[in-house]
Amino acid sequence: MDHGAHRNSGAAFGDKGVAASDLAVEAAKNALAQRGLEPNNIGAIIVATVTPDMLFPSTACLVQYKLGAKGTWGFDLSAACSAFLYALQTGAQFISTGAQKNVLVIGADVMSSIIDYTDRATCVIFGDGAGAVLLEPCSEEGLGLLDFEHEIDGSGGCSLCMPGGGSLNPSTHETVEKKMHFVHQDGQAVFKYAVRKMAELSGRVLKRNGLTGKDIDAFIPHQANKLIIVATAERLGLRPESVIINIDRYGNTTAGTVPLAMETAIQEGKLKKGDLVMLASVGAGFTVGVTLLRWAY
Repeated sequence: MDHGAHRNSGAAFGDKGVAASDLAVEAAKNALAQRGLEPNNIGAIIVATVTPDMLFPSTACLVQYKLGAKGTWGFDLSAACSAFLYALQTGAQFISTGAQKNVLVIGADVMSSIIDYTDRATCVIFGDGAGAVLLEPCSEEGLGLLDFEHEIDGSGGCSLCMPGGGSLNPSTHETVEKKMHFVHQDGQAVFKYAVRKMAELSGRVLKRNGLTGKDIDAFIPHQANKLIIVATAERLGLRPESVIINIDRYGNTTAGTVPLAMETAIQEGKLKKGDLVMLASVGAGFTVGVTLLRWAY
């Protein structure tokens, strides 16, 4: 189950005070309502975000409090644009081991808070958004999460980063003046890596499961760049109608893109029970994630 909350970055610029936890809570409420569950039924909360409300407490703590989800636990996960897929697999491990009966996984980012609006290389790309899914044990054989492949490559960290605000470059007048608290991106380096690695890991998962791109009913990628999505789809031999694209509506909402695109697929009637679905992402770090699942609803 999933549901989203979103704003484009232009609207967000003037809406001071709307934080990642606010968007996350709205997405979570929608997901819980869709499933007919109360907040107190949540076993754990994982919030995938690169724009937490603050360094601590975690955004998961703030979401738990705002939801009124007593007795649960949770944490934040930072993997930039791949964070939702990493959180999804982390939550799935708690379910598969029996440690939790359900896990609320939320991808939420307020990218407008770290964007330099004088830098057109980044300001026209990003948006604010959140999406949530509720993970539960699957009662039918062959449905649910089937396989995944993750990879990180820290050598590309300098190509997409926010250099200020951490222990390396604590906030000072100098870091603010140098605009170190905004997103810095080498667009060409990110593009080349994203096209190569998204296709590479997706192909690896397909081959391991005896599948080809034609077998995928819905390809739901991170919405960073339409050219990256199209290039990846062509390399994998995917059917054009199976590729979900909504970047034209929401922009790049970082950890929010994949769950929002899942909702788009549902709204467009492109997800039905038994469909084979592939989720894919590449993000700052560099981080890469691919998940194969069979839709259970």
